[in-house]
Amino acid sequence: MNMLEVKHLRVWDANEGKEIIHDSSFQLKEGTCLAIVGESGSGKSLTCRSIIRLHKPWIRQSGEIIFQGEHLNHLSERDMRKRRGKHIGMIMQNGMGAFDPSSVVGVHFQETLKEHFGWSKGEAEASMKKAMESVMLSHPMEIMNKFPHQLSGGMLQRLMIALTLVLEPAVVIADEPTTALDTISQFEVVEQFIQLRERMGGSMIFVSHDLGVVKKIADEVLVMRNGDIVESGNVEEVFTAPQHPYTQYLVSTRLELSHHFNKIMNGGV
Repeated sequence: MNMLEVKHLRVWDANEGKEIIHDSSFQLKEGTCLAIVGESGSGKSLTCRSIIRLHKPWIRQSGEIIFQGEHLNHLSERDMRKRRGKHIGMIMQNGMGAFDPSSVVGVHFQETLKEHFGWSKGEAEASMKKAMESVMLSHPMEIMNKFPHQLSGGMLQRLMIALTLVLEPAVVIADEPTTALDTISQFEVVEQFIQLRERMGGSMIFVSHDLGVVKKIADEVLVMRNGDIVESGNVEEVFTAPQHPYTQYLVSTRLELSHHFNKIMNGGV
């Protein structure tokens, strides 16, 4: 069964009259992780934002987005807000941008959980405390009383994963969640995403330009270039025997980086 179907998605800039995504179609199967890869500007993030209709005012889209049989493009903005977070969770690239800088992070959790579940402050705090501990965040009550700028990028990403665990959406969209992190934090956050999938058993779209991370977490992959899907299929098959020249380029570049890294780690041998 498909959790999500995207049919003939087009996205364009109404100010410039420029088409950014041209006629994209793909499916997300139940219980699987679909990765979207490609270089900056390929349309990966815009594709994710199109699914939950979170565009800047001048960005337009057409096509069909079907979630669990429901046509999202026919919903009002009010109904769409109810689907975001509770049914389709989005974990942003920049953790800082997901929180109100003028409030401590605990307020964000309380407001979100009150809106979706009608929970009191105490109920929200108790659930978040448990979820934060499960993603290896110690002293959760202390963290909830901090402002976003007082926390590291890795901590903010873990907080978003913890909130996702509480909301339990059917689909999680993670838009380059490790890009702004250092190598150690990247590794730890990827491990948390793998555990998130195991715990929730849900479906995930994972956007990244890091093929090593994609190989570790995803079942299927879409390769995007300049707003087009140029290749798709099983991760192992696409990375082992890429068909499109652009995918071949991405895979070979990744292998060269891996060889270079291994060479350094082995003392230049």
